[in-house]
Amino acid sequence: MPTLEPLRADHADALLAFEQENRAYFARTVPDRGDVFFTPAGFAERLRSLLAEQHARACRFHVVLGEEGNLIGRVNLIDVADGSAELGYRIGEQAAGRGVATAAVAQVCHLAATDYGLTSLTAATTLDNPASMRVLARNGFTRVEEAIVGGRPGVRFLRRPLRQRG
Repeated sequence: MPTLEPLRADHADALLAFEQENRAYFARTVPDRGDVFFTPAGFAERLRSLLAEQHARACRFHVVLGEEGNLIGRVNLIDVADGSAELGYRIGEQAAGRGVATAAVAQVCHLAATDYGLTSLTAATTLDNPASMRVLARNGFTRVEEAIVGGRPGVRFLRRPLRQRG
């Protein structure tokens, strides 16, 4: 089972390597982040910005670690406000198709409800990413509307309430 850790400055090297290794894989379904993001200086600047947002509690960023402690993904809650946030995640190609995304999203939903005090989450994915739609459905998200995601046709999902019944 994957483990989530809050994003920290000491994740920088592993996270940059993860993003570089999976750049082409991610670009198949989400907009590319641009060449500067993948340079050490550009990435360091972006990481400082993310950590500042996290410190201000505007966002909650997490890395996903595999069984051997290697970084295999990210799960983020952005625009945290008024009991809600938007969920975003990316799992590396080597870990894809093994239930990692489903498990990591389940963990962050639990954290959102219990540790962060959130009551709802939204998420969006492109129509050509059925795997992401399955992950969201398995985690109790409901399809609510069509959307444009990174300039491409997509769909928006909602999960409310976050706490499990029973």
